[in-house]
Amino acid sequence: MSALSRALPLVAGVLGAAGIAVAVLPARVRMRAELRRRWRTWAISAPLFLGAFVAGRGGVAVFAAVLGVVAVAEYGRMARLTRADQAVLMLTAVALPVLAWRAPDAPLPQLALGLGLLTLLPALLSGDAVAGFTRASRSLFALAWIPLALTTLVLLGDTALAVGVAVAFGDVGAWCGGMALGRRGPLAKALSPLSPNKTWAGVLGCAAATAGTLAALGAFTPLLWAAVLVGCVLGDLLESMVKREAGVKDAGSWLPGFGGLLDRIDSLLVALLLTAGVTLR
Repeated sequence: MSALSRALPLVAGVLGAAGIAVAVLPARVRMRAELRRRWRTWAISAPLFLGAFVAGRGGVAVFAAVLGVVAVAEYGRMARLTRADQAVLMLTAVALPVLAWRAPDAPLPQLALGLGLLTLLPALLSGDAVAGFTRASRSLFALAWIPLALTTLVLLGDTALAVGVAVAFGDVGAWCGGMALGRRGPLAKALSPLSPNKTWAGVLGCAAATAGTLAALGAFTPLLWAAVLVGCVLGDLLESMVKREAGVKDAGSWLPGFGGLLDRIDSLLVALLLTAGVTLR
């Protein structure tokens, strides 16, 4: 049985159960409105994610390209990149997934290197001696963090699907673990000052949720689980670092319950890169 055939009933069942749970929450529950907003976003994003894989590699490539363009726009605003910097990054966000789909035998590492050099051109050609190096560095970082990571959705196939579902459930597990075990004691210690609300209790909850999800999808291996778990933890802290330097709370405001797209896929991006590192040869 493929990961997709396992994921469809699993995600539908969890969404249905969660929908009932948030619908019956009493009004006195402080987070009721927030949880309902998050569930609605889940109810829309989950079918889009799974639907891309139902459509095949082409659907995944288009999905990855759309995510990449939106995420680059959000990152560009936070990193204060120029329009030229963002335009080049958006080009790579579209080009890499499409190349992975239409030319699977193409030397993607070399292409990525060429596109990396391309991201330097706006800063170099503009003669920006004040912020050029900062712009170029932030653009190179964005290339690896967003377009390259999303391209692995096409390259990894069923494994990418399993990772995406596991990361989503891992976020829920982290929240549940933090609420249940992270109020006092050693597990209540914050992982990093970058994100004081993220505790070791949350890591424990995330570990249990990601392991259970990968097992349910028939994709569990210790190495893949480690890649997903580390991605969940570091991805959130990485985006928190970017947002703190930018002086913003969220990457955007259009995604109810989450903020922006990067606030939703930060962990997925790092998990995909780590998964590609331990599975692709």
